[in-house]
Amino acid sequence: MAADTSPLRARALPGRSRPWILTYHSVSDPTDDPYGITVSADRLDEQLAVLRRRGLTGVGTAALLRAHAAGRRGLVGLTFDDGYADFLDEALPVLLAHGCTATVFVLPGRPGGSNVWDPLGPRRPLLTEDGVRAAAAAGMEIGSHGLLHRDLTELSDAELREETHGSREALRRITGRAPDGFCYPYGTADRRVVAAVRAAGYAYGCALTPGALSGPLALPRTHVSHADRGARLRAKEVRHRLRYRASGSAGPGDAA
Repeated sequence: MAADTSPLRARALPGRSRPWILTYHSVSDPTDDPYGITVSADRLDEQLAVLRRRGLTGVGTAALLRAHAAGRRGLVGLTFDDGYADFLDEALPVLLAHGCTATVFVLPGRPGGSNVWDPLGPRRPLLTEDGVRAAAAAGMEIGSHGLLHRDLTELSDAELREETHGSREALRRITGRAPDGFCYPYGTADRRVVAAVRAAGYAYGCALTPGALSGPLALPRTHVSHADRGARLRAKEVRHRLRYRASGSAGPGDAA
């Protein structure tokens, strides 16, 4: 275990407790978006306003897990996958205006590249190494999304180690700090992948719907789209809480 993650891991989720974590991607013009993963800055502003009116403050995942373990409520996790360059100009000002922080899961193997893994839709630029450092300097948590955005369940053991260990060391070099969190590309993981993330020293891992996997290295998240306004966002929260209750974990009050 790396020394810089042990305090978080020691206070990670008790049992199968699962706080609410939202998943964003690009914050830009959502007009040409075949995957439904882009929200405009105005819609992000509206969504955060809805959360704030409900007494919820958006924070990065590591901060959320620490607060949750300490019994603090009134928080919701905010995550931005892929590390799009528009985070700095579009998402960050909105987050700061609402007093929120977030986790940005980046791809240190593609600095300044683009979303070449998406066969459809426009090419969207990714953060450069300077951009990653700027996000961190603004108070955002930086996490790993692997090196190249590959389905980790399909990789050899050597490739998997490079995506997990290698990306962690690359981010240590870029930011001066090894990341606490890992986000599984495409939201998919299996037991071998989770074991590799654990062995690399990460304190938590984010999926989308981890299925039978559970615990701090297989955290479920809620996808947020441009179509999600007040009622839809509330419905997604209720659905998360119902799943939470059905899992036999703590009550719905622990989700935020």
